[in-house]
Amino acid sequence: MSQPTFNLQQILTQFSIQATTQAASTGSKWFGQSGELLTSRSPVDGQQIGQVHSATEADYNQLIETSQQAFAEWRLWPSPRRGEVVRQYGEALRRHKEPLGQLVSYEMGKSLQEGLGEVQEMIDICDFAVGLSRQLHGLTMHSERPNHRMYEQYHPLGIVGVISAFNFPVAVWSWNAALAWVCGDTVLWKPSEKTPMTAVVCQKILQEVFAANGVPEGVSCLIQGDYRIGQLISHDKRVPLVSATGSTRMGKKVGEAVGARLGKSLLELGGNNAIIISQDADLKVAIPAAVFGAVGTAGQRCTTTRRLIIHDSIYADFKERLVNAYKQLRIGNPLDSNMHVGPLIDTDAVKAYQQTIEKVKAEGARTVVEGGVLEGAGYETGCYVKPAIYEVEPQYEMVQHETFAPILYLMKYSDIREAIAIQNGVPQGLSSSIITNNLREAELFLSQAGSDCGIANVNIGTSGAEIGGAFGGEKETGGGRESGSDAWKVYMRRQTNTINYGQDLPLAQGIKFDL
Repeated sequence: MSQPTFNLQQILTQFSIQATTQAASTGSKWFGQSGELLTSRSPVDGQQIGQVHSATEADYNQLIETSQQAFAEWRLWPSPRRGEVVRQYGEALRRHKEPLGQLVSYEMGKSLQEGLGEVQEMIDICDFAVGLSRQLHGLTMHSERPNHRMYEQYHPLGIVGVISAFNFPVAVWSWNAALAWVCGDTVLWKPSEKTPMTAVVCQKILQEVFAANGVPEGVSCLIQGDYRIGQLISHDKRVPLVSATGSTRMGKKVGEAVGARLGKSLLELGGNNAIIISQDADLKVAIPAAVFGAVGTAGQRCTTTRRLIIHDSIYADFKERLVNAYKQLRIGNPLDSNMHVGPLIDTDAVKAYQQTIEKVKAEGARTVVEGGVLEGAGYETGCYVKPAIYEVEPQYEMVQHETFAPILYLMKYSDIREAIAIQNGVPQGLSSSIITNNLREAELFLSQAGSDCGIANVNIGTSGAEIGGAFGGEKETGGGRESGSDAWKVYMRRQTNTINYGQDLPLAQGIKFDL
């Protein structure tokens, strides 16, 4: 197995990162050394990347207070000026794309191409936010009263809490942060405890940009820790919006806590995504869409393809082609560009993978491509697994659940409406796709009687969302929308304004009130 060129120590030195990092940062200031240590180990080779202290509740409150003070000033900066700061951050990310992308790949375990692609997403959302900073528009409307003008405008909320997941350790934070900043909010980021070091690097890169522009201390805060920090954020009335990415189980807890205090939550949770393979599908499109969707990031994307719903007339042919494609997959060090599939994030994920295979087999699943844990040279961490394929029935219990691993389920259909019903017949509703050259099928899939997911694609897979469109899903995926389109509105509060420029006071609905 070839070994890629990668120097972890050089990357950490480049960003002035010590072996042990403090728990919290308000921007240029780092503090918090009393909490327990979190150790970041790469699933690629098991090596220790670094350690960070967990924040204490006192650390958390210090961050909140600093962020509140920063908000009082930051919200008064003209939005285009805030956008200029975000533009410069995008330029800094361009300069550091290679080492940051390598670190993302090494700490999370995704391929180097995907690690670099994740940093590119950060750059892209910065570009989007710069343009947005001059377009935070409201509406005007005609009043029913004479000599009155009505309009609406948007104001920043305050502190936006961002709880991000390990599978996209930096991109999803940036989706939220770049928009929140141009909207005038401050951001408190709790990254996954499984990928703390990439978060530290992002904060380090940001420091220079913010310092050069005189950005108030506390506009971007970083806090390290486990679920207990997430609980503090979720229950805190000083954090008007909590954006949380993770499992449905985690999201329900966040949503309940935030809802109980009548706060706002943006939830991006589980996906159980399907591709319908029509009898009119172009298989040159369908095969790569299915394979990348199923094994990209070792099946650890929320948009990973987990189900293929295949027309019975082409089922046997498609299955044969799919198996042949799986035989060509190379599993190994994700920093090696020759590899297609890297490791799972840790051995707990491997256990979940194994348990799912056991359970779905017990339900009657038939093996198409057998799974298993890889051993031997290059696989010493125990985190490398074989992408697996099983034939199932849609009603199987395990098919209803998301397992963050490269397990793909195949099932048949005979009628397009049956296929759509199978696609919709799971609790999650994130991403969906149909591969077809039949215009009627495509339009039905996108219609009110079609996919019930937040994302519905034609002739592409379930993965690979662009930042220009709003990203999110329905049902147990949480209903949130972030990134592009008008997702910026969730980071602001709407206000309706009415101005009377006349000399009388006519009331709405023709009400008379004579004194």
